[in-house]
Order: sequence, then C-alpha cells, then structure tokens
Amino acid sequence: MTQQKRKFGFETRMLHAGHIPDPVTGARAVPIYQTTSYVFEDTDKAAQLFELKQYGNIYTRINNPTNAAFEERIASLENATGAVATASGMAAQFATMMTLLEPGDEIVSSSHLYGGTTTQFTHTFRKLGLKTHFVDPTHIDNWAAAITPKTRALYGETIGNPRGSILDIAALADLAHAHKIPLIVDSTFATPYLCRPIDWGADIVVHSATKFIGGHGNSIAGVVIDSGRFDFSTFPTIADPDPAYHELRFYETFGHYGFLMKVRAVTLRDTGAALSPFNAFLLIQGLETLSVRMDRHVQNAHAVARFLHDHPKVAWVAYAGLPDSPYYDLAQKYTPKGPGAVFTFGIKASNPRLAGKEFIESLHLFSHLANVGDARSLVIHPASTTHQQLSDAELQAGGVDAGMIRLSIGLETTEDLLWDLDQALQSTSV
Repeated sequence: MTQQKRKFGFETRMLHAGHIPDPVTGARAVPIYQTTSYVFEDTDKAAQLFELKQYGNIYTRINNPTNAAFEERIASLENATGAVATASGMAAQFATMMTLLEPGDEIVSSSHLYGGTTTQFTHTFRKLGLKTHFVDPTHIDNWAAAITPKTRALYGETIGNPRGSILDIAALADLAHAHKIPLIVDSTFATPYLCRPIDWGADIVVHSATKFIGGHGNSIAGVVIDSGRFDFSTFPTIADPDPAYHELRFYETFGHYGFLMKVRAVTLRDTGAALSPFNAFLLIQGLETLSVRMDRHVQNAHAVARFLHDHPKVAWVAYAGLPDSPYYDLAQKYTPKGPGAVFTFGIKASNPRLAGKEFIESLHLFSHLANVGDARSLVIHPASTTHQQLSDAELQAGGVDAGMIRLSIGLETTEDLLWDLDQALQSTSV
C-alpha cells in the first residue's frame, strides 16, 4: 500500500520545517552555529564547493546551517522554492535588485513605500545607473503606462507603509508576466500568515524579518524568497554567462533555483550583507509563534482602529480592515484574516503636527521608536522621522500627511491600549 505524502499545515511547518533534531547531540531546538568557516574534507571537496558543483558550507557570509534552517522554514511558509537570508530588509531588496538588474535597466514601483525604500530606489539606484518609475499603485493603468522596453521588474508592498493601501497582487502579476518580467512584493506587514503573495502570482517576495517575523524587536534581518516559477531563460542577468562566476549560466545550471543561487553566490558574497547566525536563531523562535501572535496583533488592531474611528478627537483612520476604507475589498481578498496591525490616523486640530507631538508625548504604553511589528505597541510621526528624507512631493505621492501618526499595535490587553490612546487624545489642546 502506497502511503500518500502529507501536506502539513501552516502551524506545523512553523515549528518543524527546515530542521530535524541534531543527530549528534539530539538537540531539539535549532543550534546556533556561531562560526565563520567550515573545515573541508579534502582539497577536491573544497574545489567542488567553490565551483558550486556540490552543496555545502563554505563561509558564513554565504551560508550557515542556522541561517539555512530559517531560510527553509520561511520558504515553506510562503509556498516558495527557497530563500536567502540577509542582514536587513533593506539588504534583501537591494540584493534582489542587484541580482536582477544591470546599468540602464528600469523598474516600476508603487509610490506607497517605506521611506527608506523610496530613497534607495531613487538615489542609491541612480548612482548605479538604474531608474525607478514611481506610480500610484491603486490603478493598474498607471503601472501599464510606466512600463518601457527597459523595465525589468514591478515592485510593491502588500500593505503600503505607512498609507495602508492594499496591493492588487493578482492583477499586477498578470501585467508583469504579459511583459515577461517578475513581480516583486515586499510582504513585511502581512507576513506569510496573513498573505502569501506567491499564491496570487508574485514571483519574488522580500521581508524585513526585523518586524513581525522576529516579532520582539531584538534582531535586524531580511529575507529574499523565490517562487521558482518565473522563466529566467531569457532574462540576461540570470541566463547569460556570469563573468563574476567563471561564466556560469545560473538558470541553465540550477533551473528554478537559479535566481537564488546567484543571490547567494554572487550578490551576497560580494556585498557582504550576511545575517548573523544568532539573529537567525532568534528569527526561528519568532516563526514558531507567528500565527498565534498575528491573530492577536490583528484582533487588537481591529479593536483600536474601530475605537479611533469613532473617537470625537480623531479626524481620520487609514486601516483597510474598516468597511469605509477604499482598500477594504482588496483587504478581504488578499488578507482575509486581517490587513495587519500597522495603520495611521490623524487628530482633529488646528495644528495637526503639534497635536501629534502632544499625543505621542502623553502615551504610557506605546513606545515612541522607529520600528513596527514588535510584541509591544509602538508609535511614530512618519513625516519627521521614517519619511523625513523625502521631499514634499514624495511625501504627497506616498500618502504621508504632515499630521499622520503611525501605530503598530502589539499584544497588550486590548482595554489597556484603548485607555492609553484615549487619555493621550484628551491631552491634546490644539
């Protein structure tokens, strides 16, 4: 009798994917392989490893067993073919683009982005001979009109930071594939528990694992995840001989894993943005409770958003989980469990910027800092912090209002969060 292979559930894979108990010690938790390098069996084995003819560990800047366990686990949760961990979310998106693009290439990107991403795509890419066309992501025609013969990718965030817009992933995937280019999605705010962009046609997913994946504000990390479905056979940077690796043709040699192999063996090797094995260990701990935490994050976020929506001192709330949000229908489609736990709002005031300052300084439970996705609730004023480097035009394009306040809702007792927000709102005097 043939035993059918079981497809394990999300929570089971959160706990088990990418690792079996250590065969030498029997350790149940993934060990931290805090080492820079690895002893080769012999000179022939070493040569095969460096020629990518055999899989194994060479140097922790390129791969590491603890990092590999994290990579396999997150790939399993995203229904992907594989992943490469990096030192930060910014490094993940940079590694993705540096692997795909060459001078003269262009990308089309949503304008509803984290401010650091906008800056990287605008200024850093310009130094490298790359050009980004930013579009309002809410209309597919905007994307289509911006594509040129030089366009090599489309890029957007599942849940736009900080505006909270929801990306129409399936429509963008169809557009990208009609032009034979990949769709890249930053799904940091959603995590693979709330949305798996690959299931909707995305080709590459990136995360700032610093946020909800780690979940406790203790590790900077990123990850590049590949669906393995995009046909790179005519994509020059992946299919053509690579002079940085002995004229190796990555797609011809590694097939559906060709893009990730080039990310690891060339881009990560040369940029050095390697993830610490200790941070990989902490990220694995985060993944083991991801669904439980995200359910609670979303539950609290819905309660807070509804409370603020009805509060007499609040002018507006931008949360796609509210029925009057313009993104509500897309949120129901792509994030049916809830559109994350990060959203923005504004205070009714003659001077919204000053009111926001008074509000933030009156909070007790919310930590005022530049991060999201922590177990604790967080608050920040984007226009003067995370998006400060943007021009007025860029702020407007990104949907960042001068008085906008961004909340990242944590895991505290719901009633305590509502009390803290209410007393801080009551303290505003302008």
